[in-house]
Amino acid sequence: MANRKNILVLTYWSYKDALVQAYTLPYLRIIYSQLEKGSKIFLITFEQKKQRLSPNEKAQIKERLKLQGIHLITLNYSKFSAFSVFKWAFYFAHMVGLIFFRRINFIHAWCTPAGSIAYILSVITGKKLIIDSYEPHADAMVENNTWKPDSLQFRFLFKLERKLTRHASIIISATKSMHEYAFKRYGHNIKNFYVKPACVDGSFFAPKKRKTEELLRQLKLKDKITCIYAGKFGGIYLTTEIFDFFKVAQDFWHDNFRVLVLSNHPKDQLYGWAKAAGLDEKNLIVRFVSHEEIPEFMGLGDFAITPVKPIPSKRYCTPIKDGEYWALGLPVVITKNISDDSDIIKENEIGVVLEELNVENYKKACMQIDLILKNYEGDKLQDKIRNIAYKYRSYSIAESVYKEIYSSE
Repeated sequence: MANRKNILVLTYWSYKDALVQAYTLPYLRIIYSQLEKGSKIFLITFEQKKQRLSPNEKAQIKERLKLQGIHLITLNYSKFSAFSVFKWAFYFAHMVGLIFFRRINFIHAWCTPAGSIAYILSVITGKKLIIDSYEPHADAMVENNTWKPDSLQFRFLFKLERKLTRHASIIISATKSMHEYAFKRYGHNIKNFYVKPACVDGSFFAPKKRKTEELLRQLKLKDKITCIYAGKFGGIYLTTEIFDFFKVAQDFWHDNFRVLVLSNHPKDQLYGWAKAAGLDEKNLIVRFVSHEEIPEFMGLGDFAITPVKPIPSKRYCTPIKDGEYWALGLPVVITKNISDDSDIIKENEIGVVLEELNVENYKKACMQIDLILKNYEGDKLQDKIRNIAYKYRSYSIAESVYKEIYSSE
């Protein structure tokens, strides 16, 4: 029991959010497997109203997670503002009490917004801070025009990002180049730096879940060239440009083309963008499905799209969906300079990189995707792309990183 380690994990997402389901929980299970018997992981989520758990859901989830060594603590999401000062004061007092009462050894935060909260807790309590999925957030909010460069929000978060970069005991980033970015932007040469991309469970996102006959029949996708997009619109993601691409794809494949969007974005707005672009309504299918259903729906596609805005800070992130697409054997259309993914796709010829967001490049992309789909026999394309997923997104990468961190601390 002397080597028992208790970890407080902070996210800034709701429990139902895909970022918790696909990008946090799998790693927590890996971390727990590296810990001594008797260790515990306490996971804090911030629940947004539209995703809030019912009392019955929460009770069932808590019981299930306890069996995996994970103890869920849910707080209600609240933006930082003058009106929320007292609420956040209570939250911090609650978390500080938790750290001492539960004998927490490490504070492990996902991404820099949660990392900023974790930084303050680490300073107050003296506990070691580990920042996971470390990437620029303040700069990204300015680059995608959500914040102004002189805004209070930007200046506050950027200052916290710089401080937590200097303070953290260990930093885990999605890309190697983030080390150089931190030196240039925050003036700090990170010593304990690890690289762990957005890994994927290849047995969950598996070829056997592709082209399910019943779903093909239900959605009328049999013998159609189907483009999949699973994700959000706005913020770091493109909006109208995506539908302009779909319109060009419709013109290229004619009635053989369909789009399947897996998103909880308001349907009215999606169909409004489709109409404005000239995309036929019957060619757009929108569904919002549970995380457990994602592989079967994603697997209905022939190719996928990752429409991240090609802004400078996105060089240092890793889109989760790319690994999922690759694990299913799907070629991907992606914008330029996105993490290492744009280069991987281009170098291995497993999709298309959009160098510019215009009709000419959209046409070229459709032609290239068409050639890729036609140039491979049987499962050869699927197998080639699956090998890329294994090489760059295998959970063995995360296992190696977490084993080194928690066995040496």
